[in-house]
Amino acid sequence: MTRAVIFDFDGLIVDTESPILQAWTEVFREHGCELPLDEWLASVGGNYVHHPMDRLEECVGHPLDRAAVDARRRARQLALVETQPILPGVEARIAEAHALGLKLAVASSSSKGWVAGHLERLGLIHHFYAVRARTDPDVGVRKPDPTVYLAALRAIGVAANEAIAIEDSAPGVQAARTASIFTVAVPNDITRRLGVPGADLTLDSLADMTLEQIIEAAADRRQTPA
Repeated sequence: MTRAVIFDFDGLIVDTESPILQAWTEVFREHGCELPLDEWLASVGGNYVHHPMDRLEECVGHPLDRAAVDARRRARQLALVETQPILPGVEARIAEAHALGLKLAVASSSSKGWVAGHLERLGLIHHFYAVRARTDPDVGVRKPDPTVYLAALRAIGVAANEAIAIEDSAPGVQAARTASIFTVAVPNDITRRLGVPGADLTLDSLADMTLEQIIEAAADRRQTPA
């Protein structure tokens, strides 16, 4: 029986991934450089192999005032994010969850301030029983570690087999699946380029299927012998 739905935030509720990429791309081009897109795509979720600032300094050939460069980049990123609408299907699925009496939570690799701040700005935060993020004391790590999902489950008081997770990236799917949660992947324009394997169900958009249909798919999967 499904009692809760746990949403990722970045790239699922609102497209923050494209603005982050655009802001870094603009910073690189200001310095006459190009951001290595393959490295950027591999870092989606914040797990950098090579930090963009390191690559930028390599390109220009000398140290930069990192604090100043990053302050400009963050300001541009925030301005771009604040123009982004709630992604298709999100509000409808939230409304259905409330109608069905389900608890809602968010589980994110971003900071608590980032997630809660944007949820409040978008008028969504009151819908969620709990918000768990990397900077919470009971989390402290990024996905694909499952800790943030385990923390969300504890916060809403449901078992893994009573929840559905909705994710947009491979690290997020891996985190939710490791926590033994039925997982729906909804790749965005950035994560679709990488592929998002391992989900129990994959949709092009959250607008493509009602929550009741997703719950039915979860029930069928749970009844299927491993």
